[in-house]
This record gives sequence, structure tokens and C-alpha cells, in this order.
Amino acid sequence: MKQDKRYTPANKVPDEVLSAMGSDEIFSPGFSIKGQALAGRPSYLDMQATTPMDPRALDAMMEYQLERYGNPHSRTHAYGWESEAVVEKAREQVANLIGASPKEIIFTSGATESNNMSIKGVARFYKGRKKHIITTQTEHKCVLDSCRAMEQEGYEASNPLMELPDVTYLPVQSRSGLVDLDELAAAIRPDTVACSVMAVNNEIGVVQPLKEIGDICRKNKVFFHSDIAQMLGKMPISVDDFKMDLASLSSHKGLRSGTLPHALCAGFGMACQVAQEEMDVDKEWVDHLSKRMYDAVMTRIPDVTLNGDADRRYPGNLNFSFAYVEGESLLMALKNIAVSSGSACTSASLEPSYVLRAIGVEDDLAHTSMRFGIGRFTTEEEVDFAVESLAHHVNRLRSMSPLWEMVQEGIDIKSIQWSQDAH
Repeated sequence: MKQDKRYTPANKVPDEVLSAMGSDEIFSPGFSIKGQALAGRPSYLDMQATTPMDPRALDAMMEYQLERYGNPHSRTHAYGWESEAVVEKAREQVANLIGASPKEIIFTSGATESNNMSIKGVARFYKGRKKHIITTQTEHKCVLDSCRAMEQEGYEASNPLMELPDVTYLPVQSRSGLVDLDELAAAIRPDTVACSVMAVNNEIGVVQPLKEIGDICRKNKVFFHSDIAQMLGKMPISVDDFKMDLASLSSHKGLRSGTLPHALCAGFGMACQVAQEEMDVDKEWVDHLSKRMYDAVMTRIPDVTLNGDADRRYPGNLNFSFAYVEGESLLMALKNIAVSSGSACTSASLEPSYVLRAIGVEDDLAHTSMRFGIGRFTTEEEVDFAVESLAHHVNRLRSMSPLWEMVQEGIDIKSIQWSQDAH
């Protein structure tokens, strides 16, 4: 497959970073721009954390940073009028991408604030009338934190006769990570106000059955909220078809106090327009690279598990567990690949991923997980380099592992009762 319409930023590694790495550092193929490889950059396969900016979005922003810099709320002169006009154009571009009306688009500081605003806003508005929220155990951390905040506020304390918990954290199906629709329907109560289920899981890439969830919520008159940040621009979405009452994506200020940054709105609007126009091309390219990487990893490296449902998933998210390898050691070994051990919001934690735990992955295997993010700017060379590096370092680390040696000798490690010294 030929890669076309791919433009990536020409970022130069600072001299002090190169100096710290040493002259013997081996670099990956790195980024490319218009077919020209750029040496000195690790391969970037962390697209779920953030993505390179499309130059067309940057171009749209620069005009309003340098020339059309008026306050969009200043309605007494031309500078304000043109800034307001680009904000409204961006609102329309965002709405077109998700099948919404421009008047339904509210700019915030990002998806995290949108999640907080949606859950806390609905809960507080209906406090005293409806007191129950449903979410899943694998939601983004900011959604779980918002739900816990509602619990700490005594969200249901006004009714002492109500003994059921005010927030239901639905388990997901083992290994697949999908919501059980029957369990969701059974969890709804007469006082349920909202149900929050993310569209695409940021850690394992699982795509939830949004239409079915929307139907259940609408039938029971429950607000349906979804974090669609990981789906936006990558997969077709219609908030009307999915019966979503609230959806969180990414941009900047609006409903809370503060002046709208019209340049950021312009860039966000252009990014949505580009995503809408090129979604089919991007999907074909990401599907191709995902299959290329998955097939190569599963063929070349034994004892590898793909986390999450194999079919209902966003192909640009491949979360693998490599048995008998310490994840932190593997992450450090892959110094020429920008990759994540899980969610960027929790990757600094030494605890196993709560998402992998929720889908039934044992702690020792969860500790070996790596998330590889593929996007519109990823190249075949980067994918091939990642597979080569993975195969090399997994084999090297396993060769030093006594557990791997025991497995090769046919010993069932799980049947061993390890002795523990008492001190």
C-alpha cells in the first residue's frame, strides 16, 4: 500500500538531548516529511497520548495568532467580528464531524474538563430528584474521579432510606472489555440520572456498542454521556444516531469563565474538517499498518496476548502483553520507540493497569503490557522497526529470566508454591 497525504512535522532533537544520549545511540527511522526521512527522532507510536498536528490546522491557527488577533467577544470593531466569525465557523466544522448542531457545541479546555462538567453538571442539576449514576470500571480516570467526587459530596445522603450505592461501577466482560448490555439495563433504577460509557477505550482500544447503549438509556429516560475523544476523526460518529445527550471531545474554553481563544478554535475546526474529508483514507492506512504490526508480532514473538476484544476495537490501538518479561525493563529497552505502558494519565504509576485488571488480566501479565498507537502519520518503516526492536529485546530479556527457562522446560509455574521467608 502506498502512503499518501502524509505530512509530519520536522522536529529537531535539541543538542543537549543528543549529547546526553551519547554518540553510540542508534536511532529509528523516525519522522518523515514529504517522503524525506528525518534522522535523530525515535519512532513515535504513542498516538493515544497525543498526535502530531496536521500542518493545515497549524496554518489555520497562525493567521489568527499573527494578524487577526481580536477578542471574539469584542463586538464593537472589525477585529472582534472576524474572530467571532472564525469561532462560529469552527463550531460548525466540529458539529459536522459528529453529526450535531453548531449550537450544541460548547468549547472547553479539553475532554477532561468536558467529562467533569458533564457528569457533575447533570448530577448536581438533578440532585434531590435523581440520585444514581452508572459508569464502567474501565472509564478514563477523570470520569471515575468525577463519580467518586459525587459520592464524597453525599450525592444520595438526602434519602436515608436509599441503601443502594449512588454510583454503579459496571464490570466489563472478561478479556473483551465490552459492556454487558443486559447488566447495564438491569443496573438502571427509577432514580438513575446518567450513564457514562466511553466510545473507544484509550488504553486497549475497545469500541463499545454505543447505539445499543443509547437505545437503552433513551428508553429509560437516562442521560447518556460518552467520552468520544479517542474516536473523534478516526471512526464515523453521529451523536444523534447514538442518542448521546452529552459527548466529550477536545478544544478550549467556552462555558466556564474566560475568553475564547479563537486561534485554537480555528485550528480545531480545520482539524475536524480535514478528519471528516480524509477519514476513509486514514482508516485504510491505519488498518493496513495495524494488521502489519499485529501479524508480525504474533508470528515472531511467542506468548504474546492482545488485550481487549480482537474485533470490536479501534485498529490504531494495539495493547500487547509479553509474558515473562518485566514491562518496565522492556519499556527502558525500547528507547528508540516512543511507546506507552498504558494510559498517559497513569503511566507513571507502578500499579498494574486498572483497565487490564477489570478485563481479567492477572497482575503479572498486566505488568508486561505495552500500548502501541498508530496514526495517519505513522510509516511502514516505523512499524517494521518497532517489531524488530520488540522481537530483539523480548528475546534478550527472556533469555535472562529464570521463569522463561522453567517454562521452556515444561514446568507449570502457576502450580508452584513459592516459599516466603519470614522476618
